Amino acid sequence: MTETGNGADERPLLAVRLDDLFRTVRPKGRHWTNAEVAEELKRVSPDLKVGGVYLSQLRTGKRSNPSPDLLAALARFFGVSVAYFFDDEVARSVLSELAAVEALRQSGVRAVAMRAAGMKKENLQAITAIMDQYRQLQGLPPVKDTADAADGAGPGDAG
Repeated sequence: MTETGNGADERPLLAVRLDDLFRTVRPKGRHWTNAEVAEELKRVSPDLKVGGVYLSQLRTGKRSNPSPDLLAALARFFGVSVAYFFDDEVARSVLSELAAVEALRQSGVRAVAMRAAGMKKENLQAITAIMDQYRQLQGLPPVKDTADAADGAGPGDAG
């Protein structure tokens, strides 16, 4: 996901967040073009003033002041709260969930999950620790699993 505030991306925050949605969220199971999203938004809300070019300008930061109605329509289309565009905590949460969904789409992840189903907690902790080591070797960020943290079965518990 794209980070802001670190100089890596000079676009306005709205542009970055909207572009992240286009790149990562797949309503109806596919990536959408600007024109297709605009057409779908107008189909659902015929009075909405939006076009593919305008969405492209919002994504690149050339335009930055969409109407509240357009933001609400975009949020509905991509299945996120309107707060995603303005609230850092909501955006982090949404992007974290999207990353998890995308990871499940990757080949091999389902196979690992299926093999892990039904295993003892201790075995899962050991496997998780090994996977964390491989992630670190590949330069990938650590994974924070809130479900495990809640019951005390976090990867760090394996030793």
